[in-house]
Amino acid sequence: MRLLPAHLPVLFVALCSASALAAGAASPTSQEKVAQQAITQDVLRAHVRFLASDLLEGRGPGTRGDALAQEYIAAQFEALGLKPGAPDGSYLQRFDLMGINSHPGAMTFQAKSGRLELKAREDFIAVSGVQAPEAKLDASELVFVGYGIVAPEYQWDDFKGMDLKGKTLVILNNDPEDDPRLFAGKTRLWYGRWDYKYEQAAKTGAAGAIILHTTPSAGYPWQVVRTSWTGEQFELPAGDAPRLQVKAWTTEDATRQVMKLAGQDLDALRAAAQSRDFHPVPLGVTLSLRITSEVHRRPTANVLGLLPGSDPVLSKEVVLYTAHHDHLGKKDDGKPGDDVIYNGAVDNASGVAAMLAVARAFTALPTAPRRSILFAAVAAEEYGLLGSAYLAEHPPVPTGRIAANVNVDGANILGRTRDITVIGLGKSSLDGFVTAMAKTQGRTVKADQLSDRGFFYRSDQFNFARMGIPAAYFGSGMDFIGKPEGWGRAQRGEWELKHYHQPTDELRPEWDLSGAVEDTRLFFLVGSQVARAKEMPKWNKGDEFEAARLKSLGALKGAPGK
Repeated sequence: MRLLPAHLPVLFVALCSASALAAGAASPTSQEKVAQQAITQDVLRAHVRFLASDLLEGRGPGTRGDALAQEYIAAQFEALGLKPGAPDGSYLQRFDLMGINSHPGAMTFQAKSGRLELKAREDFIAVSGVQAPEAKLDASELVFVGYGIVAPEYQWDDFKGMDLKGKTLVILNNDPEDDPRLFAGKTRLWYGRWDYKYEQAAKTGAAGAIILHTTPSAGYPWQVVRTSWTGEQFELPAGDAPRLQVKAWTTEDATRQVMKLAGQDLDALRAAAQSRDFHPVPLGVTLSLRITSEVHRRPTANVLGLLPGSDPVLSKEVVLYTAHHDHLGKKDDGKPGDDVIYNGAVDNASGVAAMLAVARAFTALPTAPRRSILFAAVAAEEYGLLGSAYLAEHPPVPTGRIAANVNVDGANILGRTRDITVIGLGKSSLDGFVTAMAKTQGRTVKADQLSDRGFFYRSDQFNFARMGIPAAYFGSGMDFIGKPEGWGRAQRGEWELKHYHQPTDELRPEWDLSGAVEDTRLFFLVGSQVARAKEMPKWNKGDEFEAARLKSLGALKGAPGK
């Protein structure tokens, strides 16, 4: 995941029992209570032990380790008695990725006042925006475009109709947050995401786009950009959409140097960008950069296992569980003796382990739930949510028949908590199911306290939400039993600093998976409740994804078998 670990500090959200009943939640059945006992620490640890093993070499997309992870998960599905879920009758939904290993030269800026050269990795990270051996910017004019956002509902347009063809855009990370009436205040929306910004820049006809990195605006330090955006990067094969030649990040210090060369003050430009009245600022500076790349087509796959439902009608609908099976592979700039394998134990071998344990619990039920359950271990999440994007575009059932998505991206390795985090709480009637089941565990449900980081848009559930499927992304709580207040926050910060997207994200003997067991049992209970409810969950009125859901449901009218 290009984000922080899923065990985040959180904010309490009170939901009354009436809302839970309105959503169709009920008390766990005796069969569910027994079946959840199949989820144990040993089961979780064993799956992580294999998936995060050095033998899988970091599970980089298109590698031998990636294929081994797929086969392992498929074998586990088969052992549990799940049916193959891919359209071709197998467990593997195969598709191709384009692997691009970019080698940028120096980033050279030229102005009347002089010349500036930035160093790769230290000052900037740049990757090819095209699936070709070479990408380049040749004296491309630099333009500061604020946040690079076009949002008609907020009467906001950072481009103001300026002709930006062939130019390189300098863009602020995140979205404006000073006014709570705009862009949900400090809550980051899709407009604040790096992929949104590159996409909008390409639509203008720009040749390149540079995002200014700061730790507060990104939610992670520069080292994460460096590890996540170097080495082989992956995309789905290019279609007809416009593309940039170059996608880049620069550090704050490097960007200040560029602005000084342009005779501009970065802080003054940032202040101007907070207003609707902002207009793009040509900087009077040109940028030249050449990137050579090796481009390879690499096969990968989502792994799909299906538990058919028991109801003749409702079995046509499915509850979808997801967890990504990939990670970052091997470090390409390691020194002799260095640990170069990004094992991805928390991120996300632990999430896959939780999903497999949920599948184990479902198959322990004496009778399958009314709706079908689809388990999907998706590929290439770390490189832009690519596997879930492919699955969302090629689902084995119509999207209008997918009742809900439960996504797990990282598990709690620190012990039991009094709370549980749901990123996306407040968006759909899934809240009622989660709150009711958490109450049976004596726990409270909390929403994402770090809402300025836009976590709902940064893991696989986002692709399903865009298709209209109500979705919840679970993380652990932060109120740890037996620990002082603030301990969980401190642990999260330390993990982010030392282990997130680093080779040190490994299975360790000191992991306490008792909290992960409790969380995973909750995931099972929530999905089981949705699977036997009379109605499918709904987005709350006016939610950004409600229209997509209504469209997908409308497409089912008159369809065969509905």
